[in-house]
Amino acid sequence: MIEVIRIEQEQDFKTATAIRENVFVIGQGVPREAEYDQYEEVAKHYMATYNGIACGAARWRKTEQGVKLERFAVLEEFRNKNVGAKVLELVLEDVRSAYPDSTIYLHAQVAALNFYLRNGFETEGEMFSECDINHYKMTYKG
Repeated sequence: MIEVIRIEQEQDFKTATAIRENVFVIGQGVPREAEYDQYEEVAKHYMATYNGIACGAARWRKTEQGVKLERFAVLEEFRNKNVGAKVLELVLEDVRSAYPDSTIYLHAQVAALNFYLRNGFETEGEMFSECDINHYKMTYKG
């Protein structure tokens, strides 16, 4: 069973951070200083569990361009089990409730492009590189 929570406790934040560390810093070679930034304090954070095991994380924050979804991470052994979709579902519900008229966007790694396309996002602009990983800007069209 997949459960997604809005992080409100420090221990859950630490667990979500460990998931991001595993996926991005260890798994993809993203520099630690690029993964953790000045927005950690202002962003809304989420954590997913699969049969009670913490395995997914995400955050979102308000920007000048709208609402940016960020740091979506699912541990490798839990991918393709609908964890990411459940996290995205709650994040979108919360963002649409808090900012109903805002543009919702993200920077998707090329490897995750199809996931976001299946979930209502469309690419915008040219491919670009962040932390030596190819990305596309994507905007939520619903």
